[in-house]
Amino acid sequence: MNYKAVIFDLDGTLLDSIEDLADSMNTVLEEAGYPAHDIETYKYYVGNGMKNLVLQSLPESHKDSRSVEHFIQRMQEEYSRRWNKKTRPYDGIPELLDKLREKNIQVAVLSNKPDKFTKLIVKELLSSWHFSAVYGDREGIPKKPDPGGALEIAGMLGLQPKNILYLGDTGVDMQTANNAGMFAVGALWGFRKKEEILSNGAAALISNPLDLLSFF
Repeated sequence: MNYKAVIFDLDGTLLDSIEDLADSMNTVLEEAGYPAHDIETYKYYVGNGMKNLVLQSLPESHKDSRSVEHFIQRMQEEYSRRWNKKTRPYDGIPELLDKLREKNIQVAVLSNKPDKFTKLIVKELLSSWHFSAVYGDREGIPKKPDPGGALEIAGMLGLQPKNILYLGDTGVDMQTANNAGMFAVGALWGFRKKEEILSNGAAALISNPLDLLSFF
């Protein structure tokens, strides 16, 4: 093993953000008179970008393009007011980041959350650590599982993909890692089940953030 960097997913991996996401989307749905969803449902709605979250959340009869664009805008407005109400790093994440810093392991973030929120949240909630790159969903760059963002980060770090470990909690994250030629590690404390992570190509699973240190 000769890993020199970790690329982290954000939601469900570094941060437990599901309640703020769910509360924001439910507020938007309820003001329109649409049914809300529970936390467990939202764990499967998030991870593929905000547009997908909105599409999944809306009633089937209200998924036309005009409605979707309206609710994306409303979700962004609501989330901008709520993103830091309940969102916090998972237990063990601060200690993991401290240990990686001590070992001179570079760290980066790659999320399908809109880029402006990704950067804001990392800056505010993970400000004690330096991330070499922090990217969310950006115009002109395909979302995960496309490997473009991960490979862009590899280039910024000056590393070959084989020397980078990718940690995430969803099948999309595992696909991204494999598509980029990185070592895919599944986080079992996140939003999705072990079966999904394994079936999408996880090379390893960990149940506690500090377990990641065994790879260095």
